[in-house]
Formats: sequence, C-alpha cells, structure tokens
Amino acid sequence: MFPALHAKKVLLGISGSIAAYKTPFLVRALINAGAEVQVVMTPASKSFVAPLSLSTVSNKPVYSEFVESEDDLWNNHVGLGLWADLMLIAPASANTLSKMSQATCDNLLLAVYLSAKCPVYFAPAMDLDMHEHPATQEVIQQLVMRDNIHIPAQEGELASGLQGVGRMQEPDQIVDFIEKDLAAKMPLMGQKILITAGPTYEPIDPVRYIGNHSSGKMGYAIANEAASQGAEVVLISGPTDEIPIHPAIRLVRTSTTDEMLESCLQDFDDCNILVMAAAVADYKPKNLKKNKIKKTENTSSIELVKTIDILQQLGEKKSNQLLVGFSLETENELANAKSKLQKKNLDAIVLNSLADKGAGFQHNTNKITFIPAKGKHKTYPLKNKSEVAIDILDEIKTMIDA
Repeated sequence: MFPALHAKKVLLGISGSIAAYKTPFLVRALINAGAEVQVVMTPASKSFVAPLSLSTVSNKPVYSEFVESEDDLWNNHVGLGLWADLMLIAPASANTLSKMSQATCDNLLLAVYLSAKCPVYFAPAMDLDMHEHPATQEVIQQLVMRDNIHIPAQEGELASGLQGVGRMQEPDQIVDFIEKDLAAKMPLMGQKILITAGPTYEPIDPVRYIGNHSSGKMGYAIANEAASQGAEVVLISGPTDEIPIHPAIRLVRTSTTDEMLESCLQDFDDCNILVMAAAVADYKPKNLKKNKIKKTENTSSIELVKTIDILQQLGEKKSNQLLVGFSLETENELANAKSKLQKKNLDAIVLNSLADKGAGFQHNTNKITFIPAKGKHKTYPLKNKSEVAIDILDEIKTMIDA
C-alpha cells in the first residue's frame, strides 16, 4: 500500500457510539501509517472511551469543549479546521450525522467540522434499524453530495445483539480505505520520476576530492513532494547530510559523476520524468593518486579533464521521457540557461542565480525561473524549497497534460 497518510495531519472526531471503544486502536493505526493525529470528542463519547487513553496514544491533548476549564484558553475550532489535511469522524453516530447535515453546531466537534477546509471522511456506527431508516440514509446521501467521503458500515454483530449492517469498520480497514482513496486522487500516481540531488565528488587522492557546496536540499524537496503526490520516485543522491525522505522513495547513494550516470541509466528507460537537480562536477583529475599527496612544495598543479555530461547524454538517449534540468548561473543567467536547454535536448530548465539573496547552495530557500522549451518562462519569488518543489512539479504537470 502506498503510504498516502505519511506526514498528513488528521483530525479524528469521535461521537457518542459504543464503537468509540475502538478509537485508541484507530489512532494507533493512523500513527503507524505516518499520520499526526489530533482527537476531538463530543461530550457524549466520553461515556464510551476515556480521553486519557486517546491522549496517551496520540501524544496530544484531547479536545471536547470550547473551554476545558476556567483557567484554559478556548479551543479554537477554526484553527483546528484549518490545521488538518483531512478529517475523519469515526464513529459517526446517527445524531452526529444528522447535525452535520443540518449544520447544527452545539458542540466543539460540529464546530470544527463546519470550519474544516480539508476532505472529510465519516464512518457510521449504529444499530441496523437506525442505519437502514430512510432518514439516516437520506442524511448519508446528503453528506456524500456535499463531497464528504462515506466509509460504509459493515455487517456484523451489533451492540444490541442483533446481526446486520451498522457496525463501524475496523481501524485497519478504515486506514486502508483512506489510503486507497487518497492514493487514487494523487496527481502524480502512475508516474515514475527519476530525481538527482546533491553534489558529486571527484577524488584527487584517497583523502581529497573536487566538489561543490550543494546541500541536496532542493532535489530532496522535489523528491519528497513528488512522492507525496503519488509518484514512484527514485532519488539518486550524491554525498549529503542526512535529509528526511518520504518512505515511498527509493534512495540510491552515489559519489562520483560516473556513479551517478550509471545509476541514472539503470532506471532511465522506464521512467516518465527526469529532474536533474544535482550539482554535478564539471571536471575531475586526469590521474587519481593512489596515495595521499604530501605537502612538500609551495605550489602544486593537478591536470583536470571534463566529466561526463549526464544530462546531455540522457537528452540524446531520451525517447518519451520528460527531461528537466537545473542551471545555476552568476551572469547572463537567462541566456545561458536557454542555451543549455537547447544544447542538452531538455523539455525545461530551472534557473537560479547566486546573485539572488537566499537562492542557491546551502539555503533553505530558493528563487527560480522555470523555462520550458515551448512557451514563456515564469519567474517565482523567493520561497522555501518545499514550496519551490510544489511550483516545479506544478509546471511539470502542466507539461504532462499539454
């Protein structure tokens, strides 16, 4: 299963149903899937599950009132609704479903629901006659028509002792349902993206090397965002510090330019998109010294030769792949970037300049100009690299859809 819940902020709303006893297991299942979970309860639900249990498994305070005590600040339902990437109401009792449909706002959970801007999932739980009542079915249909996502109740033994439809799905089933639904809606699902990141190091001797100041942060940000949008991502990284990566990413570590090219070639033929964000060394020593060079003379020289141009080689080899390069410039930025775009047979190139404050190596921010082979270029303001990654992928998706 694609880890679609990874790093997602989930609001879990719990209403007054006996099925609430399953919610600590549901919280744990969501967290195991990579989500961050904030629980909001109705007052009635406290009769079925203890807030302390939910707080313990979620590692967060549990909210159930607008103001928990006289000394507390109010629980901001608007802030909670804006915080979440998705909201899950489970169990959703007949009473709560009716209030959701009618916009009745008499507790914190309903206020959060009405404030939420994110997708809302709901998992009904009630006795079979209540579930099959035309009024309940009408409410469920109304909520679905308003783009709420229904996690259908299943058949089983109910609290009344009867057998029938009305039993809330089990925690693992609910998580599986949400992950499949999220994955199906991800814009890059079905795309295989090859991304390079970081520098390459060209050894001079067993101790020293030729390299550059690339941190790899931009390439890793693109890889993480592409994976979060459903792409199959292969990240080929030069030497970098440890940077968090999405669990769906296949990470291939390399050091030299030759190693990076070899790794690219292994996945290039069956990838859809290549984003070459790595800062590849332009030169390497002609002769690698077997032993450490001793400091004996006041001056020393090393004969350098050009490294393989990975992007140009892949540009010559490409068939249906979409190739996006990077160009870091210090002068004549636009002209130089456009020249690389044509020379290397690219579909687009991302330009950034060391002249722009906050852009380039080592920064957490970047300022780019996206230049397609066809159409007009677009310059973006200085942004965090995670936001820049979204902009780059949005441009790429536009090219895919064209």
